[in-house]
Amino acid sequence: MIDFRSDTLTKPTPGMLSAMNKAIVGDDVFGEDPTVNELEKSCADYFGMEAGLFCPSGTMTNQIAIKCHTKPGEEVICDHLSHVYLYEGGGISFNSGASVRLIEGNYGRITAKQVLQSINNPDDVHRPISSLVSLENTANRGGGSCYEFIDFQSIKEVCLQNNLRLHLDGARLFNALVAKKDNPLDYGKIFDSISICLSKGLGAPVGSVLLGNKDFIHRARRFRKVFGGGMRQAGFIAAGALYAITHQVERLAEDHHHAQLIAAALREKDFVGNLFPVETNIVIFEVKGRFTAKDLTQTLAEKGIFAIAMTPTIVRMVIHLDVNYDMISQTIRVIQSL
Repeated sequence: MIDFRSDTLTKPTPGMLSAMNKAIVGDDVFGEDPTVNELEKSCADYFGMEAGLFCPSGTMTNQIAIKCHTKPGEEVICDHLSHVYLYEGGGISFNSGASVRLIEGNYGRITAKQVLQSINNPDDVHRPISSLVSLENTANRGGGSCYEFIDFQSIKEVCLQNNLRLHLDGARLFNALVAKKDNPLDYGKIFDSISICLSKGLGAPVGSVLLGNKDFIHRARRFRKVFGGGMRQAGFIAAGALYAITHQVERLAEDHHHAQLIAAALREKDFVGNLFPVETNIVIFEVKGRFTAKDLTQTLAEKGIFAIAMTPTIVRMVIHLDVNYDMISQTIRVIQSL
């Protein structure tokens, strides 16, 4: 079985399991779990931010951030393919009472000009007040596409000039850092909050960390409690996350290389239409002609290869820690045989 459905499917490595087994723990709701505290500080320091908050999921970190940054009746600006809009259960409206202004960007990435054009006139009582811009890097539905850092800077200028906060959904931010060779400390200078997920490409079993200044994280901790996200002896899973950011960041380049190999094989097939640019570990492509997306994923599954049909015509494959070069080679042989 070769599973490309998601990079959330990874299993802890032996080294990670050993670290988790040896973790020193306490009660994190009381702020007394030393391993959680170390993880939060390590992540904050990594991105040049003041504080962090360990949560069960990236959906929770995103939703807490939106709750902190907005008031009911205000509006969040984001790309129409954003995870915060498409895949978080309507949480923006349910949790924060906010509406959403959707932008059709370029493979999930939006520009400063588009943001500026989407800001509502605060004096127009008919429209919600624009208060937050949310970006996603890498963009999942954009095929793992990455922003250029200069684009973050331009969007930040628009936010500053119009009193908007700027949040980053960094579910696969480490993939972007490896691909673009950005300095993570620069991110802390741009964003008011950052959500980083540790259970995807880095291979930790559970958890995401929300980053921001101390006042923001103090408020976020209260909302984590309200959302039911307080954990007790969470150091056991925090230890896995600490191991991941210490040992499993640079190896993401291997996943990116493997994705390029898969993409090269797909380009040769007559049933493949538009293939999204492959920058990181996600391969998204259009299926045409003799296959539908469902047909193709079923055919692959019969040969022990699992992918996801995202739409009737779009298939996604995600490369991760548990897919080695031999598995990539076998997948390429199967693709070539179709």
